[in-house]
Amino acid sequence: MHELRILIADDHEIVRRGLRTLLESQPGWKVVAEAVNGTQAVDIATESKPQVAVLDLGMPDLNGFEATRRIRETLPETEVLILTAHDSDPMVREAVSCGARGFLVKSDVGHDLVAAVESVARRKFFLSPRFSQAEGQEFKADEAEVPLDRLTAREREIAQLLAEGNSNKDIAIRLNISVKTAETHRTNIMRKIGAHSLSDLVRFTIRNGLVEP
Repeated sequence: MHELRILIADDHEIVRRGLRTLLESQPGWKVVAEAVNGTQAVDIATESKPQVAVLDLGMPDLNGFEATRRIRETLPETEVLILTAHDSDPMVREAVSCGARGFLVKSDVGHDLVAAVESVARRKFFLSPRFSQAEGQEFKADEAEVPLDRLTAREREIAQLLAEGNSNKDIAIRLNISVKTAETHRTNIMRKIGAHSLSDLVRFTIRNGLVEP
């Protein structure tokens, strides 16, 4: 595949550097932009219009799931490959529901990144080999409810910000909402996931890949 424009988003410079080296070793492939958090990834994708966006799941400000959702809404021609240290089926289902076409565990990047990017660029589904694969396969939810599905997109965004140490006031300023609205969201989040403390909330966000441990 030639003349492929790629965006990389990861909050670790050494990871971005490694990804760039692997990707640009392919003839015609060019990393046109890099981002260090989810919000920046969305903004830069809108400007650079890459054919493929490679997004880390556990980015600050806006996690890979929500960044994917926003990029796909704005740029339906841009395909998304999500990278993560986690390998749970619920996260794959969440990635698919957000519009990602690929889900690659970071430990598989060295030998599968090029194949993954080429696959999603051709609008074919790609999963790390450790998962059961079928092109275009839809993942059905387990009989047990997936906890993350209990939250709306806005609540997931706020849960991540809370887990990253932001106060209600910080969140209100960042999202341009009132402090009271931020407090209401926090209360609803805690109720929906059955959390009784911020520690419970942090464990929930780590377990569901909203933040990295």
